[in-house]
Amino acid sequence: MNMEFERKLTIPAEVKEQFPVTAKVAEIVEKKRAELKAIFEGRDNRKVLFIGPCSADNETAVLDYMNRLIPVQDKVKDKIMLVPRIYTNKPRTTGEGYKGLLHNPDPTGKPDMYKGILATRELHMKAVEQTGLIFADEMLYPENHKYLDDILGYVAVGARSVEDQQHRLTASGIEVPVGMKNPTSGDISVMMNAIMAAQHKHTFIYRGWEVHSQGNPWAHAILRGSTNKHGNNLPNYHYEDLSRLCDCYEARPDLTNPAVIIDTNHSNSNKKPLEQPRIVFDVLNSCKQSDRISKLVKGFMIESYIEDGAQKPGEGCYGKSITDPCLGWEKSEKLIYDIADKL
Repeated sequence: MNMEFERKLTIPAEVKEQFPVTAKVAEIVEKKRAELKAIFEGRDNRKVLFIGPCSADNETAVLDYMNRLIPVQDKVKDKIMLVPRIYTNKPRTTGEGYKGLLHNPDPTGKPDMYKGILATRELHMKAVEQTGLIFADEMLYPENHKYLDDILGYVAVGARSVEDQQHRLTASGIEVPVGMKNPTSGDISVMMNAIMAAQHKHTFIYRGWEVHSQGNPWAHAILRGSTNKHGNNLPNYHYEDLSRLCDCYEARPDLTNPAVIIDTNHSNSNKKPLEQPRIVFDVLNSCKQSDRISKLVKGFMIESYIEDGAQKPGEGCYGKSITDPCLGWEKSEKLIYDIADKL
């Protein structure tokens, strides 16, 4: 093969032994996972906000941001559940650019996957312990989920991964809600097929084992907009899009817990983060116009950090994204309170 095999990486069991789940963390994870599942099952009418940086590039800034959410969550706890984003690996369209904490624990240094695996688990552990919240991450590499499977609260499968068989089958064996994004083409049937696959049992190969998954009843849709053949971004959060998704779910009655999360950035906002509040309120208005849309929409995915916008790696602005531009803290805090007022 045309590649250099540098070293054999540590297995998940060894990493978990090095960074074991404490009794406190285990209790938080169990309690919060149950709350989140209740929302997706329709037993809890609160909305979920998967809010946080596009990428978790700096432990200090990420934990600073997460700790700022603690008093906010307490004030809106009756209407909103916060499940912040700690995205530690990032898909790159061309393969170029910062690939996340897993690849580059030091964004300006060379890749170090071993240190990245350790840094990823340590960051997630610290975040749960410090805040009492559970967190979301993207499953870019299905085989790496085992490093975090005992502490994650939510998993997202991205637009470029949603057609991949291994992602779908692995999702069927995950014990927390998994969101399937629509592909960049916007073909909703691809997303629906992914949800179908994830909700059913499978036998497949995982980390060198023949495994048997039990199906994930909380697998659901994420609408993130699309890109047409001319490279133009097309939103899919409007009333008509949500109504059409309701129809798609009704056409597949064997799917359990129908649900959608609206990704307010990416192609829905044309990667203009300041548009995110407007998109949220547009969707909430659609919920008021239709009971079935209101039941289907479980929450929002919002890219938010300490500072507005984005920067290049190494530019040194504390709490500013080095991948997609984000909504800054003051605007994000206001948005959370405004959403709570609308619910």
